[in-house]
Amino acid sequence: MSAQNVYDKPNGAFTGEISVSQLKDSGVHWTILGHSERRTLLGESDEFVASKSKYAIDNGISVIWCCGESLQEREAGQTIAVIEKQLAALAAKLTPEDWKSVVIAYEPIWAIGTGKVATVEQAQEVHEAIRKWLAANVNQTVADETRILYGGSVNAKNCKDLAKQQDIDGFLVGGASLKPECGYPLKFLVVL
Repeated sequence: MSAQNVYDKPNGAFTGEISVSQLKDSGVHWTILGHSERRTLLGESDEFVASKSKYAIDNGISVIWCCGESLQEREAGQTIAVIEKQLAALAAKLTPEDWKSVVIAYEPIWAIGTGKVATVEQAQEVHEAIRKWLAANVNQTVADETRILYGGSVNAKNCKDLAKQQDIDGFLVGGASLKPECGYPLKFLVVL
């Protein structure tokens, strides 16, 4: 079970926010942070998402950390630069040990809930770039051991080919999880 947010401060006068202790009291040990809706609708910066991630990890909550680019950024050829900027903000807060509590979910914003999905090649390209960035900027162990999920209009039809890719370790599934016919052949699956 996973929460869809957590705040980067302890309990206190933070109306509407969810604290780590509230999650733990409810038996929740994972949280999703950096989802595109929180970044775009609520203006959460890369640095704020990184701060929340560090606070959660330091207090015993593992993080499904989301990253992704807008359609405008993709069309401008900025996908990898956007992802690397998001990763850099996270890496600036985490120790190599912290990465054991992180699962990365690449979710191109333009493919979330739109019915559009990155091609197998597009998804693999970004996942491979993430893994290479981790090797170059954190260490090879983190690059090898960090699970990297794909999210963004994943469904029973497209997941089989996506799952065959070397750097795609599983999926972060949204709307398709509400359809009982989905049969995901996965190593790791997170359902929103």
